[in-house]
Amino acid sequence: MEEKSTQPATTHEGSSVLSSSDDGPVSEVGLNVSGHKQELQRNFGLLSLCGLGITSGNVWLALGGALNVAIYNGGPPGVIYEFIVASFFYWIVAASIAELASAIPSSGGVYHWATITGGRYGRACGWFAGWWNALAWLLGFASVVQFVAVEAVSMYAIMHDGFVTQQWHVFVTYIIATWISVLIVLYLNRALPSIETIGGFTVVAGVFVTILVCAIMPHVNNQPYASNFSVWGDWQNQTGYTSNGFVFLLGMLNGAYSVGTPDLVTHLAEEVPHRNLPKAILFQFVFGFFSGLLYLIPLLYGITNIDDVLASVYLFPLADIYRQAAGTKAGAVGLVFVAFLPTFISGIGCCVTASRVFWTLARDRATPCSRFFSNVDQNTHNPFRAIVFSGVFVTVLGCIYVGSKTAFQAFVGAFVILSTLSYVTAILPHLLSGRKNVVPGWFWMKGITGFIANGIASAYIIVFIVVFSFPFSLPTDAAHMNYAALITGGLTLFVLLFWFIRQSTYVGPRQVVLDAHVLAKDAL
Repeated sequence: MEEKSTQPATTHEGSSVLSSSDDGPVSEVGLNVSGHKQELQRNFGLLSLCGLGITSGNVWLALGGALNVAIYNGGPPGVIYEFIVASFFYWIVAASIAELASAIPSSGGVYHWATITGGRYGRACGWFAGWWNALAWLLGFASVVQFVAVEAVSMYAIMHDGFVTQQWHVFVTYIIATWISVLIVLYLNRALPSIETIGGFTVVAGVFVTILVCAIMPHVNNQPYASNFSVWGDWQNQTGYTSNGFVFLLGMLNGAYSVGTPDLVTHLAEEVPHRNLPKAILFQFVFGFFSGLLYLIPLLYGITNIDDVLASVYLFPLADIYRQAAGTKAGAVGLVFVAFLPTFISGIGCCVTASRVFWTLARDRATPCSRFFSNVDQNTHNPFRAIVFSGVFVTVLGCIYVGSKTAFQAFVGAFVILSTLSYVTAILPHLLSGRKNVVPGWFWMKGITGFIANGIASAYIIVFIVVFSFPFSLPTDAAHMNYAALITGGLTLFVLLFWFIRQSTYVGPRQVVLDAHVLAKDAL
């Protein structure tokens, strides 16, 4: 009698795939789509997943938090139009991400997809995509926690005239915020869906309240609004570059930073029903675009003196804008607090995402001490050690902030380049392979639509990785240089060296097609 093989089926490019035809001992173990035993609890539903998406990918707050930088690239009109154009391209990137998430709902996200779409080169593609993505989210976690610290210190500074903010003030607050977020993720695993749902409501309520205050209070306080021309037509190039077209492209970095997290919810793929992923991505981007645009318009109309905003003594740039719009210190503090709540919950979400990405790498032996970090704690039902590692990593970055604010900003500023590099490493091979290496999920761009979307997404990412590496303004110096490309290159060198060390034992994730009988019952 012939014995059935227990080995996974293999595509012509060499990608490892488990399908319905496979049998053997593995079928007795409930697997998820990554080919691993299902260890995490599926606590998240569609509502809490959407809450995570709009909280940790908080577009309107990210736009406002970088406004003092963005406004140099064209003034108020530049901020609005650059955001719209950046959002258009990221919608296409998000569609490309969503179809891969639908087909391969794995917590590894781009790491897993690049392994499959890369075919015979999948191991290398997945390795680099996974590390770029993990590093991006660790830096993103640090960036959000710094936001929390800056907001808290700025609220105190607003109410205390003459208070001079020191870097150690921010550092102490940063450390407190980091470890509160880490402890919540460690010990309140079952409460995380409720926390993210609450976060979603704070984002919606926060943008609604802020829009109303910025639109109404100048009239109540008999303060003038900015003119229509200053908001929509008064282009102001204050970067030192002579080409306004290039300034516009460079200014799209601020829009990209605010909307550039299409993979955010995909890293909870093993904690949700997989059909929710494309829906949550769609909701995140629809809400993000309209809330961001509707927020920017009254905010920019409320600015009566751009020079005061650019010369603000507050670390949080919105503080001075809110003071101008609300007309009082108390009003400004209230609006900053409205921003502080969702930002704090955003830090929790970023901790979840960063730890999940690092954990998925560890379980495939792609990290140092991989057996240690791949452990899922049986009491807390989460990757406890990977979560602690995320907190330690962010803490170390915070120590850099004390020594050099410029060095810290150089690291967190690499988020956009690292994340988009990871996206293109999954999307471009998908396009070049004729979109044949992936078994379609329920959301799939059929025919020429998929090729066009993947092509535009790949071209956009490749072009703008170069653009976003240029200095923010001219002339530049060591304190104001754009170090994103340098940091990305240095981190990539580390990833490359570790690849040579680990490649002999690293295999990478497998693809288990969604109709395979080896899947865990709750994997569909």
